Amino acid sequence: MTIRFDSPIFGPVHSRRLGTSLGINLLPHSGKVCNFDCIYCECGYNKDYKTTESVPSRKEVKEKLEKQLVTMKEQNNAPDVITFAGNGEPTLHPQFDDIIDDTIRLRDYYFPNAKICVLSNATRINKPSVFQALQKVDQNILKLDTVDWDFIQLVNRPSSNYSLDETIEKLKLFGDSCIIQTMFLKGFYEGKYIDNTAEKYVLPWIKVVKAINPERVMVYTIDRDTPDKDLVKASPEELDSIVDLLKKEGLQAEASY
Repeated sequence: MTIRFDSPIFGPVHSRRLGTSLGINLLPHSGKVCNFDCIYCECGYNKDYKTTESVPSRKEVKEKLEKQLVTMKEQNNAPDVITFAGNGEPTLHPQFDDIIDDTIRLRDYYFPNAKICVLSNATRINKPSVFQALQKVDQNILKLDTVDWDFIQLVNRPSSNYSLDETIEKLKLFGDSCIIQTMFLKGFYEGKYIDNTAEKYVLPWIKVVKAINPERVMVYTIDRDTPDKDLVKASPEELDSIVDLLKKEGLQAEASY
């Protein structure tokens, strides 16, 4: 069963990595809009959830976010984080940078201790306005599942203009103002065995992550239903082993099972 998030505001929900999270979905509630088409995505495959709806306007996002923050204030229900996530890639919204500015102002007024978090696949960090907006948030969480191009093509399935090398170089410019997030999983897809917990994937990935030098690394595995049913979780032992390798390289790291 795939998940569809309300737009533009959903939750608050409990996140295993972030705590009490108020979600902002900058994409239509009726479908999925993403320039990746990951085989493990809880929102399903892009082709199955096409939409003709427009993205919510900056004005709508601001008004509905403020309304929800007022309600949470009245209920004495403070969020740990305000998280940009939802039905695809949030940085695809044409006014992403302006919406980040609006959100910072509202957060500072209603819940100054809450963090602002963006979950992104990092495909748009070559766009100056997106790069600058992401530098303003508290938790800039950017995906890098592997540095193996064949694995990326099979599992993340990016749009045709994606460049791994360019993405890595841009990630290095963030340095400790980003958090690297990596999905580890196993199973079969299109008759091919998948396992990026294997050393041939992990060691080159760690080398690149060390060169990026992020604030920390979040390693995680499948938590909800996936569109492909032949995928399975990485084990806690495998994730812990990867975290140990990262820490040996002087990197902060944590695992979510």
